[in-house]
Amino acid sequence: MLIKSKPYRTIWSHPDDSTITQIIDQRKLPHEFIIVDLATVAYFCTAIKDMYVRGAGLIGATAGFAMYTAALQSRDAHFAEDIQQFARELSATRPTAKNLVWAIERQLTAMAACSSVQEKRDKGLEVATAIADEDALFCKQIGEHGVALIKEISKRKNGQPVNILTHCNAGWLAFVDYGSATAPIYQANNDGIAVHVWVDETRPWLQGARLTAWELKEEGIPHTLIADNTGGHLMQHGMVDLVIVGTDRTTFTGDVANKIGTYLKALAAYDNNVPFYVALPSSTFDWQIEDGVKDIPIEKRDGDEINKITGRAENGEMITVLVPPENTESANYSFDVTPARLVTGLITERGIVAANQDAILNLYPEKR
Repeated sequence: MLIKSKPYRTIWSHPDDSTITQIIDQRKLPHEFIIVDLATVAYFCTAIKDMYVRGAGLIGATAGFAMYTAALQSRDAHFAEDIQQFARELSATRPTAKNLVWAIERQLTAMAACSSVQEKRDKGLEVATAIADEDALFCKQIGEHGVALIKEISKRKNGQPVNILTHCNAGWLAFVDYGSATAPIYQANNDGIAVHVWVDETRPWLQGARLTAWELKEEGIPHTLIADNTGGHLMQHGMVDLVIVGTDRTTFTGDVANKIGTYLKALAAYDNNVPFYVALPSSTFDWQIEDGVKDIPIEKRDGDEINKITGRAENGEMITVLVPPENTESANYSFDVTPARLVTGLITERGIVAANQDAILNLYPEKR
């Protein structure tokens, strides 16, 4: 996608040194654009845990390149032992995101099929690159399928702007390119369909206010920032035509784990007959967990993420301020689970499918 009219991905190999992986430090956006070099597993772990990178697809792609770096760091004589230890360290960084473990396991399986250590390292780079390329391709296909929903609404509205509500950032910054929830929006814009996006601010990290709004601005797509609790009001007054969100883990039965607050949006959409769709590549499905509410692990992060806010002051300086009284105890749950019964459908790289076990397994019969 575009940054000041120049195309970027969110992660790539250094053009002069493939042992270095480069990322955009998303903690600094939208006020500073900084590229970071990652060359050790420890730094990859920090980048994932401390949210230099975030979002289901990008976490998976970052884990793919991290495992390549792990192969480079592993000792020849103790490769199997070292690579497993690095895999455990990476797996512990973000427990809710399915793409993280999926990418790590894919790398371990691919390396295990190689005979020499050098072949394992070469395979690591090959697989990391493939994971990133697939993520971008699958998101593009999500856009090609999902745009049909927007076209149908546009036709009913005689070409008037289609109002779409998002939550958090499931844009290209959350993946390698295109995004999941934003992919149909970008495709609609490219197709000349008038759209307008309601952007949830998404406390406490403000991914909507900082990242989604920035993405849409760079792409020239009309949008309006709203407080997290505004969505229900907008739906009651007919100001939302469609909700599209992303997901960090979705069960094969259709339960959806996404950024905290998604469940409340789904309830409001259900009560107001607003279609509620979830966009995801197949790498985000969890094919083992049946009951998402009971069994999907929910990450709980430091309460300071709620208590403090960072932004740019009027003098241009970046500052962090404390909002509540000092030493206020805060519970910072990062995700919630939306039951399948509240989900109108899932937008995947293979097409749009109902959020239930039979429909999902019919779309992915190899997972039966």
